[in-house]
Amino acid sequence: MTTDSPRSQAGLTPADPPHVRAEDLTLYDTTLRDGLGMEGLSLSLEDKLLIVQKLDELGVDYIEGGYPGSNPKDAEFFQRARSLTLQHAKLVAFGSTRRAGGDVTTDPAIRVVLEAETPAVTLVGKSSSRQVHDVLETTEEENLAMIRDSIAYLVQHGREVTFDAEHFFDAFKEDRAYALATLRAAERAGARTVALCDTNGGNLPWEVEEAVFAARQAVSCEIGIHAHNDTDEAVANTMIAVRAGATQVQACLNGWGERTGNANMISVIANLKLKMGLDVVTDDQLKRLTEVAHFAQELANLTPDPQQPYVGSGAFAHKAGLHVAAITKSAGSYTHVDPLLVGNTERVLVSELAGRRNVIEKLREQGVDLQLTDEQAARALERVKHRESKGSAFESAEASFELLVRRTLEGYQAPFALEDFLIVQRRRHADPQSGETDRGSMMAEAMVKLRVAEQMVQIAADGNGPVSALDAAVRKALLSVFPAMESVHLVDYKVRIINSQAGSDAAVRVLIETTDGLRRWRTVGASTDVVEASWFALQDAYEYWILHQR
Repeated sequence: MTTDSPRSQAGLTPADPPHVRAEDLTLYDTTLRDGLGMEGLSLSLEDKLLIVQKLDELGVDYIEGGYPGSNPKDAEFFQRARSLTLQHAKLVAFGSTRRAGGDVTTDPAIRVVLEAETPAVTLVGKSSSRQVHDVLETTEEENLAMIRDSIAYLVQHGREVTFDAEHFFDAFKEDRAYALATLRAAERAGARTVALCDTNGGNLPWEVEEAVFAARQAVSCEIGIHAHNDTDEAVANTMIAVRAGATQVQACLNGWGERTGNANMISVIANLKLKMGLDVVTDDQLKRLTEVAHFAQELANLTPDPQQPYVGSGAFAHKAGLHVAAITKSAGSYTHVDPLLVGNTERVLVSELAGRRNVIEKLREQGVDLQLTDEQAARALERVKHRESKGSAFESAEASFELLVRRTLEGYQAPFALEDFLIVQRRRHADPQSGETDRGSMMAEAMVKLRVAEQMVQIAADGNGPVSALDAAVRKALLSVFPAMESVHLVDYKVRIINSQAGSDAAVRVLIETTDGLRRWRTVGASTDVVEASWFALQDAYEYWILHQR
């Protein structure tokens, strides 16, 4: 560490922050340990190994793999991880200081992190005198000895050690002298880094700043920040800690973590590089932020958050007509950074809040080669607003939007039309002894009359319900004229109640996603009748495919 590093600039105050350099900073990811504390989140062993590789490619310096003594999966992870060839990152095993009154050489928590054979180890220990008494049920002096013995023993065995000072910020408020004494004990035992943990996530930026400055003046080793998001301040607290001199930044992918989560590693990286000018990753790695964020969500079977900063699908989306009009004249008028820098794209949304420019720009964004006059754009916009007032939503139904515009133009002819249909539902016979009928026993038959390419086709088909039967009958009719449609099938079907207070008279919105094996598209329908709403969405799905096949 050079003499002008943040930790050597003693005497500075929060009003006179140190100069933080990119080469001083390390990114420490705790997704695979602290992040997995999130409710409803579970990763397989293979998932964890894949995330390690993604984090390494992203430029993360330390990857915490878990606590090898907590469960068989984590123990096996460290065995499997030895075969990984990492280009940049160091794997970290997580553990805790020795037991009160115990012998560090035989302590099971110390033994398992040594057996993980990682180059770096993080040990969590108490920094709160109150918790030392109430939770550990030991003395303050013994807790300091636990910290010293545990860290010194691991350092003697060639490990790089980070001390996670649990509840540090709360402890700093309660007993400043003891909280700082735990950091000094860790440093004297050979810890490379002392990480200050906002374990309960209840501290605000100015409180974090004061405590980090005090820690920086108390020790000369590296200082880390580990922030939880219980006040929605985790990323802000991380940024202010770096400004105050913290150089190890702990965070989780997509803000995963217990309760309301941890600091979001994606936002932290983007803020450090784009807002603070600290090149913690390369430009190419920065462009992978969106890809990595979505990869992690998909791997965990979680829907990506469209409003996640920097990488969400809505992070650079514009709905208001005034905004869209402005960005067509001056790019970046309503974006704080270029979306391409983080691998994202700017988008235009079409809704009841839109203006004519939204319609034109949305078509261009979708690659639709239609040159609309102002009058045509205005007519399409009025149609959008009318449909949305009835319950449709076009923000995530790009295929329905394109068809809506085309249908407002003179000369457009739909490739097919539903002239009439009849759906008959029947129930399977009940069990003769119990009199009960199994759930899912309703059957339906749909008979449709479809006009396709100047032909009138009448056909019937069965299904598990009215929508299934209608879809099967329409597909059968269309296949007689468009046999290539065999490859087209639904991959997602969602129904949302629009006005639930209306009870059984409520309108519904149906959103369908369809694929032909090469691409996907989404369509929407709305009605007070779920079958009719489904038909509108199905009609758009098939018409869109036929239109583009032509």
